Amino acid sequence: MVRTDLSVPGIVVTGLCGTLGAGLFAGLAPASAAAGGYLLVGVVVAGLLALCSAFSTADQSRAYPGSGAGYRYAARQLGRWPGRMAGSASIAGRAAAAAAVAGTFGAYVTPDRPLLGALGVLAVAVALEVTGVKLSTRLSWIAVLVVLVVLALVVATCFAVPAPEVVNAPDADDPRGLLPAAGTMLFAYLGFERITAPDLDEPSHSARRLHVAIPVLLLVVLACYLTVGGALLRQLGPTRLALSRVPLREAVVAADGAWLGPLVVAGAAVAAVTSLLLVLSSLRRTVSAVAADGDLPGPLRSARVSGWVCGALVAVLVLLVGTPDAIGFAACAMLAYYAFTNAAARILLKEDRTWPMRSACFGLGLSVLLGMTMAPTYLGVTVLAVLLGAGALGLYRRVA
Repeated sequence: MVRTDLSVPGIVVTGLCGTLGAGLFAGLAPASAAAGGYLLVGVVVAGLLALCSAFSTADQSRAYPGSGAGYRYAARQLGRWPGRMAGSASIAGRAAAAAAVAGTFGAYVTPDRPLLGALGVLAVAVALEVTGVKLSTRLSWIAVLVVLVVLALVVATCFAVPAPEVVNAPDADDPRGLLPAAGTMLFAYLGFERITAPDLDEPSHSARRLHVAIPVLLLVVLACYLTVGGALLRQLGPTRLALSRVPLREAVVAADGAWLGPLVVAGAAVAAVTSLLLVLSSLRRTVSAVAADGDLPGPLRSARVSGWVCGALVAVLVLLVGTPDAIGFAACAMLAYYAFTNAAARILLKEDRTWPMRSACFGLGLSVLLGMTMAPTYLGVTVLAVLLGAGALGLYRRVA
């Protein structure tokens, strides 16, 4: 029997463990490259989309409990091919997100050999995932407290000294980049599905508690990103922030707080490891759900087999794609996935719905709008991955 014993604070901390990760330590840089100081507005817009998508995934998980609720509901309500496209977008987006998290670990923890550090933490995380190791509630509390303390020290240091004179490019603050920055910053919120769509062997949460926990979680995440983003912009400026691979470490150095460097590295390591475990778990469960529907080989239904296969896929992305590009592609692919998710949630029956249908409609429109404004490279690769992925899934089912 599934347990439902987590309190609202416990649910929020569980969600924070997945959202306070690589987005804070690396995701603000590509958003600054797109919009400069307007990235803070983009964080708010991305938060609205995350809120709508969290509502949709929570309702779908109640109607279709277990792994891959969004994919399975899209397949049953929108049709087999839209379901395959949603599954392909989800797999591609989560794999790229895992590569981005591993790359962030390598940049902060092993700056001399970032690729080696990224592959090393990925190997450890995959081994833990396939052996069934999960983050307990106590470990989640500890990880969240460590990250929040590090972030608080970084923000206090950045605001404790006068802001230096920064030299920015003439078009550093570009309001035309607001929507691409918002699309990129969706990456910051991807961990919310840990509480909205738990697996069957994880504690489920009542609709009453989620009505409080989801808004509180996303408000806390929004506050963290706005505060840290404001501190980084104050010390580094939009241009230097856009070029930085380790913006939090560079910001404390610029604020005469180089002594905080080891603490920032420790916070980045904790945030990256916890986030990576959760992203790999979501990726593996989605692959297993697609295999259970017959669109992928049957052995992938096994947690061990799918875990190793997903780890190999992420390793290839780590080798081929840099962290900023992995963040952009992950955000674009997940925008496509949430477009399908919100579209499917629009036709949930009234008895299966705990949130208003308007939120799903708004989430669908915002997902499409932000996706269409992403960089042409990310958009093109995402379209290619979705179409080729759906075609491959359909071909395998027909042949098998």
